[in-house]
Amino acid sequence: MAEHRNQHPATFEDLVAEGASVPTEGWDFSWFEGRATEARPSWRYAVSMSERLGRASAVLDVQTGGGEVLDFALARVADNATGRAATAPASKPPLLTIATEGWPPNVAKATALLRPRGVAVVAAAEDDPLPFADGAFDLVVSRHPVRPHWDEIARVLQPGGTYFAQHVGPGSVFELVEHFLGPQPDGVRGARHPDRERAGAEAAGLDVVELRAERLRMEFHDIGAVVHFLRKVVWMVPGFTVEAYEQRLRELHERIRTEGPFVAHSTRHLFEARKPDTRHLFEARKPDTRHLFEARKPD
Repeated sequence: MAEHRNQHPATFEDLVAEGASVPTEGWDFSWFEGRATEARPSWRYAVSMSERLGRASAVLDVQTGGGEVLDFALARVADNATGRAATAPASKPPLLTIATEGWPPNVAKATALLRPRGVAVVAAAEDDPLPFADGAFDLVVSRHPVRPHWDEIARVLQPGGTYFAQHVGPGSVFELVEHFLGPQPDGVRGARHPDRERAGAEAAGLDVVELRAERLRMEFHDIGAVVHFLRKVVWMVPGFTVEAYEQRLRELHERIRTEGPFVAHSTRHLFEARKPDTRHLFEARKPDTRHLFEARKPD
């Protein structure tokens, strides 16, 4: 990995120019190989998602990005269905799979990637109501949504349906955020807290069945990786441009050059919730009226 990094331009200007020129569409982070690292959550979200896809009939992936995670999960289901994943439990692809995405470049990328798998990609802004009927899906998934809209998630789930997601947690990568923006208030640092999200899900009528959180080490090995990361994950430093933050970038470049990788920590939580199936509560018990029509036997 070190040898790979040494092949990259060494000057501040060259590193920044490289980080500023890399396309940011989708959620493919392979460009960071040798330049930044991030530990992964222990629960292996994409693999766990594939297991649930194999048991579902109608699936919605909310804010799919470039469709990479859904594509991986569906490929794993397809491999299992054709016998190429012998160790996985028996499964088959869902009858219906739809994905939403709000950023036009990602819509195009996700469509190209997912259409061969029979997935319809619907352009839908993050804060708009989901353009689907009530109770349309038995599984809703999402990896790193900007914010979960619990009322809409609950509405489109069938009774007994499941929401299975990996969310970004509170204070994620704030070592980097606060280098550029300075100390953040508690309200900002505490946003996305899993306890708040639990309360939001329950207020929408969902039962939270699993909630796990982890804090994960990240390392940035050069300033080009920082620039590309902040361009790609735009909510970290809103309005980030190289020109606006050149001085802070130079300071961080010198720090990395003299002290080694810049260390930050991401936070993630696994969220699984279920919509209660209350249909049986409204099924009226039919009275037994057969005796009303039985002919009375004569004495």
